[in-house]
Amino acid sequence: MSLPPLLEGRLSLPLIGSPMFIISQPELVIAQCRAGVVGAFPSLNARPSGVFEQWLQQLTATLTDKDAPFAVNLIVHRSNPRLEEDLALCVQYKVPIVITSLGAREDVNAAIHSYGGIVLHDVIDNRFARKAVEKGADGLIAVAAGAGGHAGTQSPFALVEEIRSWFDGPVALSGAIATGRSIAAAQAMGADLGYMGSAFIATSEANADAAYKQAIVDGSASDIVYSNLFTGVHGNYLKPSIIAAGMDPDNLPDSDPSKMDFAATANGDKKAWRDIWGCGQGIGAIKAVVPAAELVARLRREYDAALARLCNVRA
Repeated sequence: MSLPPLLEGRLSLPLIGSPMFIISQPELVIAQCRAGVVGAFPSLNARPSGVFEQWLQQLTATLTDKDAPFAVNLIVHRSNPRLEEDLALCVQYKVPIVITSLGAREDVNAAIHSYGGIVLHDVIDNRFARKAVEKGADGLIAVAAGAGGHAGTQSPFALVEEIRSWFDGPVALSGAIATGRSIAAAQAMGADLGYMGSAFIATSEANADAAYKQAIVDGSASDIVYSNLFTGVHGNYLKPSIIAAGMDPDNLPDSDPSKMDFAATANGDKKAWRDIWGCGQGIGAIKAVVPAAELVARLRREYDAALARLCNVRA
């Protein structure tokens, strides 16, 4: 295990709740952290911009050293006009963990390091992983095939193996992780932590429409569509939401990645695709909408059982 010191002894389960657009807000983050897993949210979920500082005040006032630390996701793509403002607030409130996406920047990493925070950068292949570490990231989030939202296409076995051939720092694995068994499997192949999003959509604290939550419960891997139409970056989405938007999920056009633009999101404008529901392939394991603490308790039971089974198999 190569967990950073701030995570040692504060997790009931080696898991990060991934930051999800619209869905991840303080209520869910607090519930995750109190249950013993890292809760995370994108800074752009806090709109207008002044709300981000209010959320940071709420989280720092509510959570204690007995809880797991929280994380903020910063989109570092050049089209995000709020990056500098949000980064300054992360520094001011000493956000413990910052997850960077869509680009790796030395200045962002240096700012987080200035107060002792750590930076995890999400990557979809080994080339991007090397760039992130070269620019100062402390750890990596390997986004493999089957992950919800923006996702890669590589097998988690291949992606983690390539990263571990040269990197011994913290690695979290994302990609169809929805059970405690999956978390144990992630560790068995070389990751330190699981990175889970879709299962937390179907929790009572998630800021998601009831129909979205029910679609997670009712869905399976065959209901997931991989497309770059909605953001310019390939990701996984629920087929029923695409059909509800009047489109054929089997015949979606390609988007121009150069047109990727986070300015409208940052300014709180209504997005054309806000009702297209991101989701990973692991949803077949999700059977009900439950409180986040209940979900984490179920994951812990499954995780412990998986480790016990592996010990018995080895014996």
